[in-house]
Amino acid sequence: MSEITTTATALAPDVHTVRIESTNHDGTFHGKNIAPKKFASTPEFGLADLLFGLDLGNAPTMGFAYPSWRGHITDLQFRPDMSTLVQWEPGVQSVIGDYWQNDGTPVGTCPRNLARKLVDRLAVRGFTATIAVEIEATVFQESVHEARAKGYRDLTPLGGSAGTALNLAKSKDWVDYMSAVVRRLEQIGIEWEAWSDEDAAGQVELNLIPGDPISVCDNWARARQVMREVAFERGHTVTFMAKPTAGYGQASHVNLSLQRDGVNAFYAPGRPSSTMLNAVAGLLATMRGATSVMLPQITSYRRLVDLSGPPTTVTWGIANKTTAVRAVVGHPAYSRLEYRVPGADANLYLAVATILAGVIAGIDGNLEPVDPVSDLAWCAPDLERLPDTITKAADALESDLVLREQLGDEFVDYWVGTRRWEWMQFHTAGGDPFSELSEWESQRYFEFP
Repeated sequence: MSEITTTATALAPDVHTVRIESTNHDGTFHGKNIAPKKFASTPEFGLADLLFGLDLGNAPTMGFAYPSWRGHITDLQFRPDMSTLVQWEPGVQSVIGDYWQNDGTPVGTCPRNLARKLVDRLAVRGFTATIAVEIEATVFQESVHEARAKGYRDLTPLGGSAGTALNLAKSKDWVDYMSAVVRRLEQIGIEWEAWSDEDAAGQVELNLIPGDPISVCDNWARARQVMREVAFERGHTVTFMAKPTAGYGQASHVNLSLQRDGVNAFYAPGRPSSTMLNAVAGLLATMRGATSVMLPQITSYRRLVDLSGPPTTVTWGIANKTTAVRAVVGHPAYSRLEYRVPGADANLYLAVATILAGVIAGIDGNLEPVDPVSDLAWCAPDLERLPDTITKAADALESDLVLREQLGDEFVDYWVGTRRWEWMQFHTAGGDPFSELSEWESQRYFEFP
């Protein structure tokens, strides 16, 4: 009864709607609007398992073994995390939560539960993690209804066609859009550090403040929702597709540091610490399998073009942005690793869980990495390449025993099954592997995730 009393007391007196929020494995923002009286009457809410069983085309994924909770359209139990309760807008509060089975065990594919599991495993080893994320998106002048009518093709980039990064000579509509976004973020308590023009026309990068992994992932999910809502309100549309046009793609770089007893464990004067080297080695050892999570959709792999920004090789380097892992060293506060593989379409909860899995493996095994790459990591014939298709990455994850141990068989098998399903849908429902960007991809991925 105490939990029910707590939820009721936490609601604002003038609230008329409570929105419960979560992401599914594909990263789409899901939820339900609950009357305050109903919300205060129960500590959890039943939502159909189809949240994790439908693909982005709204078809049930099939062709692989379902876990015990999947397949009968049974209810999963959504448990709100009241520490995430915010005032979303006048009269509306929102809360993020996790999914549990009816027997009280966590749903193995629930992204937030999985991320928390890896955070807890790191804590057992005496470490806490701080992460930061770079959100990249492309904003178009057309409304979402106009974009739908055009099949999400041949849209007009907001702010003009100039595509040079960090360009301040943008038109006022672009500046007004991002100004409105950060004001809304501030209203719901999400702190930001910077926003800027990115390489592609209409593209923006938004940097949220660093923090603990779960809080940053929660802020990431809500920030993307804010960016969508502000775009809709202003008659524009925004997408987090990995490559919404035939031009530059979009990333979601994750910066990570570890602390032990309040001290940055990645710091050593002028060089990587031994803990950082262990972490790098674990990330490299698991990178091929991890790519499936970092690049989840068909279009994700269209980004992997040498000399265009994204990493294409299983590499690391010190201050080298052409590698998959960039080490920033020599500063007590800012020494960190930047994991540059994830596309803008990656689910950050799952990406963080998978990154932490590699870090833990490296620390546990006291692994040592290969030498850092000091030259361009692109176009080098002697460097191992990242998997460049959704099925190659899925195969790599399926056979990665380290990631299986850390993430669990249930997640790995289900995730691999859904990626192979996505490949089959692409090849049987109208996708074109030889185009720079097929109409099927625009229809499927522009609005989701």
